[in-house]
Amino acid sequence: MEPLNPVEARILGSLVEKDITTPDYYPLTLNALANACNQSSNRDPVVSLSEEAVVRGLDLLREKKLAFLFQGADSRVPKFGHRIAESFELGRPETSILCVLLLRGPQTPGEIRGRTGRMHEFASLADTEASLSALIARVPPLAARLPRQPGTKEQRYAHLLSGDIPDAPQSADPGPAAAPAGPDNARLSRLEQEAAALRSEVAELRQQVAELRRQIG
Repeated sequence: MEPLNPVEARILGSLVEKDITTPDYYPLTLNALANACNQSSNRDPVVSLSEEAVVRGLDLLREKKLAFLFQGADSRVPKFGHRIAESFELGRPETSILCVLLLRGPQTPGEIRGRTGRMHEFASLADTEASLSALIARVPPLAARLPRQPGTKEQRYAHLLSGDIPDAPQSADPGPAAAPAGPDNARLSRLEQEAAALRSEVAELRQQVAELRRQIG
């Protein structure tokens, strides 16, 4: 498969996210999909894609068999969906991981676990790492473990749907030394992950309420 460009990756991740978190509004209209791609919460980087750019990206994704056009009898406008799970034979855990990597870029296992909560609840960090290992073990691999950055404790992971990831550049400044592992640090890390997940959920709910108000208005 040809590597995804950044627009295709953002569209695919947005379709997967909305499919799982707001199934009543999926498949998405072009307007809803553009809003999903451009929302400021749960996205890194934040972008501003025109509907024309989204249409071009959808055309490329459909050529790759990763997206589809839906025009049912009850639908007055065309709607769009994804086929990532079928195309790669993925379960919900792996699909959820790829979704957050597509939408937010490289992340640590802890960040991934905290940010996939609304799509799939990983019971433990070990479960998250097991699903990441499954994606890495695919032929060809769908994810990769990145070199550890100076001053950090955890390695980050990235998806490979956009092609191979070059080695991350090493900073000249090593930064502060990583804090030693221990019960207090582990508890703090867990609380930070839970807080990040709650902030993401609140931002997503605000986005859904705003979308509902637009539709009602």
